[in-house]
Amino acid sequence: MNQPESRFRRVASAGQGAAVIALLGWGFWQGITTITAPTAMERIRQTLSVEALLKGETAAAVNHAMANNLPVDAEFRAAGGVFRWMLFGSGGPQVRAGCDDWLFLTEELRPWPDAEAHQAARIAALQRATAMLATRNIQLLIAVVPDKARLYAGELCGAPWSRQSQQRYDSFVSGLRAAGLQHVSLLPALQDAARTAPAFYRTDTHWSQHGAAAAATALVPTVRQMGIEPAETFRTSAAPTETNGPGDLLRLMSLDKVPDWLRPTPDRQRLETTEAAQPAEAGGGLLDETPAPPVTLVGSSYSVNANFHGRLQQALGVTVANFALAGGGFFRAADAYFAGQAFRETSPRLVIWEIPERVINQPIEAAERRVLDQW
Repeated sequence: MNQPESRFRRVASAGQGAAVIALLGWGFWQGITTITAPTAMERIRQTLSVEALLKGETAAAVNHAMANNLPVDAEFRAAGGVFRWMLFGSGGPQVRAGCDDWLFLTEELRPWPDAEAHQAARIAALQRATAMLATRNIQLLIAVVPDKARLYAGELCGAPWSRQSQQRYDSFVSGLRAAGLQHVSLLPALQDAARTAPAFYRTDTHWSQHGAAAAATALVPTVRQMGIEPAETFRTSAAPTETNGPGDLLRLMSLDKVPDWLRPTPDRQRLETTEAAQPAEAGGGLLDETPAPPVTLVGSSYSVNANFHGRLQQALGVTVANFALAGGGFFRAADAYFAGQAFRETSPRLVIWEIPERVINQPIEAAERRVLDQW
């Protein structure tokens, strides 16, 4: 009775082997085509000596050609991504696949060395930043963004989630509380939002527009307690037609430009925009200065994506200056803002610092260490 199954497995295994051989052959051809191109050959020819070979200069020239001149590099990576996904259900080193096309960033799930020390150093830096802002009568509010895996742990379906990562959010929030730092945990609001619609995209690491709106609303009570009252009206509208969502995890899998049947199904959205319901009135003469926005937002790509900034303005009823940076991690946006002209010349009453929990335990690089020590 097991004979048909065994034959099927042999055929499937042979098919996979043939696919691997074909893929390797295509990659070999691509590599030969790249390093034999005239510009690449000229660069490599200059390193064709025993001394250059021993110094690694020849290998460096070949690597440069492969990195910059591979003729169908995007297509090659896409083929590898499709092969990996269709045959093994794998997202590659940066992405973990869960249930029903839910994808998760490996960075959220893995443990980090010396995590407690890195968290403590960042909390201490937030204390120093709070004190620095206080000398200018500026308040700081920290908005803690939970990982997607925390909100949708049920969709991991066996994807490894380290104990350190599981405990990280509560540890960070407790550390902020012990340090006396004003903060808002966005986890409860996102959990409530997830009961009615996805609060995060399946194929992207960030919150959805629905989740971003819930997070913005969750900040309102604390912001009101800090003395910021509504003064403007903002309205949010959605595009009339649906389009694919951002899908950064598909991009990390090299599946962002392949047909849908070869990849996890992309999210769909009606792109939202938020605008002031009534433009601010111009008063006085031409030389009159426009008042500085009372609130400044710094943070990561969570504050750039999914119209969080627009929803925050609508929820608070005030203009919010957005200095967040995609890829900003913990410190980059705040560092750029505190060192910039806008901060020197115009002071808000409140800085909202949005921080994704996943960055808290990561190693502190030299550039970040220099910045944190300055605060």
